[in-house]
Amino acid sequence: MGILSVDLFMTLDGVYQAPGGPDEDREGGFEFGGWQGAYFDNESGEAIGAGIDHMDALLLGRKTYDIFASYWPVQGDDDPIAVKFNALPKFVVSRSLSDPAWRGTTALSDVAEVAALKDRFNDIHVIGSGDLTRSLLKAGLADRLNFFLYPLTLGSGKRLFNDGAGVPAAFRFAQPPRAFPSGAILLSYERAGDPVTGVDISQL
Repeated sequence: MGILSVDLFMTLDGVYQAPGGPDEDREGGFEFGGWQGAYFDNESGEAIGAGIDHMDALLLGRKTYDIFASYWPVQGDDDPIAVKFNALPKFVVSRSLSDPAWRGTTALSDVAEVAALKDRFNDIHVIGSGDLTRSLLKAGLADRLNFFLYPLTLGSGKRLFNDGAGVPAAFRFAQPPRAFPSGAILLSYERAGDPVTGVDISQL
């Protein structure tokens, strides 16, 4: 059985929208695109690259898929990330996309179809794709959350856990936290059953 990991770049106030460029995603009038670049350093870049190197399938929501499909196929063979993404088996969850243009992409009509991918691949990664991630968490299909947390707040933008978007769940570290010179932190969590509630800390 394979592992499905979610890789998400987030600000301290939980915004994950458009980390990579000013015009990546302006939905909702978002004006802060490209916020991640100021915090790039070699160590965090190597950590991100290591995750990409190990994945053997890429799963995306429709919006992130459209962003990736317009960018990575036109990058040169001297870009190792482009080479990896273009060669990987790719899956996009969409009810409206039936014939994806990005070579090696298969469209899935429903999140329920993701479960079968774990029998085919060892290390599936979701990048970005907040809507899809919420659906995967509700369906119990996301095994690991890799949050790259950056030291800034934006005050507005898409957030993973809006009101009513989460599900009751406990998590534990999948690996020790990593801090990078820029101030960013990698927090990797895996599911650890249900939350423990009703504890009176004054009795501890």
